[in-house]
Amino acid sequence: MTAGLFELRKDPITGWWVATIVDRAFHRDRFARAAVEVDDRVWGCTNCTTPSGDGVRTRMLKDYAFHVVGTEGEARALDRELGIAQVSLAQARATGSWRTVVAPPHEHRPLHAVGTDLIMALISGARDALAAAIATGQTSYLTVVQNWGVQAGARTNHLCLDLYDLPQIPHRIAEELGGAARFVIREGECPFCRLVRDETVHQERLVWEDADSVAFAPYASRSPFEIWIVPRRHEADFSKADGPAIRATAEALRQVLGMLATALDGPPYNLVLHTAPLREQVDGTYHWHWEIHPRLREIAGLELGTGLPVNPVSPEDAVEELLGRAAPDAVGTG
Repeated sequence: MTAGLFELRKDPITGWWVATIVDRAFHRDRFARAAVEVDDRVWGCTNCTTPSGDGVRTRMLKDYAFHVVGTEGEARALDRELGIAQVSLAQARATGSWRTVVAPPHEHRPLHAVGTDLIMALISGARDALAAAIATGQTSYLTVVQNWGVQAGARTNHLCLDLYDLPQIPHRIAEELGGAARFVIREGECPFCRLVRDETVHQERLVWEDADSVAFAPYASRSPFEIWIVPRRHEADFSKADGPAIRATAEALRQVLGMLATALDGPPYNLVLHTAPLREQVDGTYHWHWEIHPRLREIAGLELGTGLPVNPVSPEDAVEELLGRAAPDAVGTG
């Protein structure tokens, strides 16, 4: 078999294709990549002192962080003169915000190392912000992310979750919403609930599970060692997560991120919450979940040129490595 064979895999929810390399032996040294710390020796860590206090705090980084550029008149002129279809900008204004939920002062350890209670406090802050954004009703989506390591876009070593209050639903979420709705119409059940059931039965891509949560590498993983953490109980909106759901999520994050840290030398990663939009009722079709995307390589020309994600590590091989089941001859220096 020729080295570098691509296997096209289709995401069962969005319908997007991913090119997975399935014939290349996994070499740990090609992907184990420690997260690089931010150099804050000159200015220090602002999150340690702002806002004041000893516990978990929420810091406003930029209120009205997003600006809709242009006016409705300019949009119409462009449409007339250049034939460019424009969205109405009658409500053009500054909108949204950028906030961060920060851990107590001097807490620069990775998320998996701080214990379940602190993780609970951080994600509870995100849940409360979602509930407040729904009540305010001024924007369309609140994105919750953690960037860990310089390679993942982190600007601080301080443990935190960033909150971006957006005037639009992110494309990935929109694709999941549409795909999940179509799946429910076609199959009669939530696709995420189906994935939880199937992955726990077959276990080929199962990373971790308990009575409340299931963590697995998705069949059409877009990046090496991508992992989804999905609650067993169906719920579309993370703002409705109760105390037990928050604790279960915190424990799942601690376990899975700890496994990644052990297997890949504490890698940089992006952690993203996928939850229901602020203004839409999708209770029957959507299912909130967390996605972990380790940043282990650079994007290449095929991906830029085609928009087709290329994953050089099959999800099955990634799970074998995470669970310590990889064959000894699959770990080398090539």
